[in-house]
Amino acid sequence: MKTKNTISTEIIINAPAEKVWAVLTDLADYARWNPFMIKSAGEIKPGARLKNVMRTSSGTMSFAPVVQRVEAPFYFDWIGNLFFRGLFDGHHYFKIQKIADNQVKLIHGENFSGILSSFIFKKIGNDTRLNFVKMNQAIKSEAEKTDH
Repeated sequence: MKTKNTISTEIIINAPAEKVWAVLTDLADYARWNPFMIKSAGEIKPGARLKNVMRTSSGTMSFAPVVQRVEAPFYFDWIGNLFFRGLFDGHHYFKIQKIADNQVKLIHGENFSGILSSFIFKKIGNDTRLNFVKMNQAIKSEAEKTDH
């Protein structure tokens, strides 16, 4: 589903899907390597509420999305919202597509909806896309390490 309030990024990672999955789902380790989602806690299981802290251009912002679907080692997503559902909601997803035994494509994106989505997206869209790209590059760097 493509909407005008959508961010979708991709990166090729030279590591097996299981290794990329391990990096992506080790939330406690985000503080060490992740330049965007600087803290995360909770379980990657449907219905679980995460506690995330992201770095923004104006500081940090905490939010508590709910995990929707988990298909290890290839997909998970969450839905978060601003104040209450329907105002500004974000459906954030990570897809890992196997290319070869030691290579995957990570697709990382978010679909925004809600009454204020167009207004807020205009303000944060470009910064958010850049932060997704930074996070993707950091995931690639972590997953491609030989000692991880």
